[in-house]
Amino acid sequence: MSYLEVDRVNSFYGDSHILFDVTMRVEKSEVVALFGRNGAGKSTTLKTLMGLVPAQSGSIRLEGIDLQGARPHAVARHGIQLVPEERRIFGNLTVEENLILAGLTAKPAWPLARIYEMFPRLRQRRGSRGTDLSGGEQQMLAIARALIRGPKVLLLDEPFEGLAPIIVRDLLAVCERLAEAGQTIVIVEQNVAAALSIAKRAYILNNGHLVFDGSAEDLKATPAILHRHLGV
Repeated sequence: MSYLEVDRVNSFYGDSHILFDVTMRVEKSEVVALFGRNGAGKSTTLKTLMGLVPAQSGSIRLEGIDLQGARPHAVARHGIQLVPEERRIFGNLTVEENLILAGLTAKPAWPLARIYEMFPRLRQRRGSRGTDLSGGEQQMLAIARALIRGPKVLLLDEPFEGLAPIIVRDLLAVCERLAEAGQTIVIVEQNVAAALSIAKRAYILNNGHLVFDGSAEDLKATPAILHRHLGV
């Protein structure tokens, strides 16, 4: 049994069928990358895992516990945390208030000192409101807010999108440290090279169907697959 198991999941937006019998597995302490062109169903997959988009059929299990049909707050209680593409930090709260609020119901929460060790820039900006942060700082805060809850599985939706290369480098270093420490991560990312640098395995979605399931090394060694499905 895998740590996180997704078995033949189908998801819809209204009458539109988005995910078709999607089956994935994620082992404990593993980093898995999920790729696909725009509209392929990547974000929908993460939202389905989080309970934001209900799976109409199939099963989602974490440590053998069936989460299919669970509401997002229940999924979070079981240990899955999503860092959405939109970040969704509280703009009128300070960095530290955002973190404290996120950790209130976590058992156990990461101490602030651990967060600030991981993100020194957030320590410097801890008294700044969310609206006063740069895009990179907001992304750091979004990831830190998920981490403070001590997630079993961290879902990252386009964490590097729209950020300057130097910020991408810093965030990638954080992801590498998390992976080395045994954090289980599922990452959706258009920056294929960055994601494959930390991922052990990869999946590719095309129009809601899985078209690749294999190791990151196999994917890197097969440029024809990358070009056919991702245009890279």
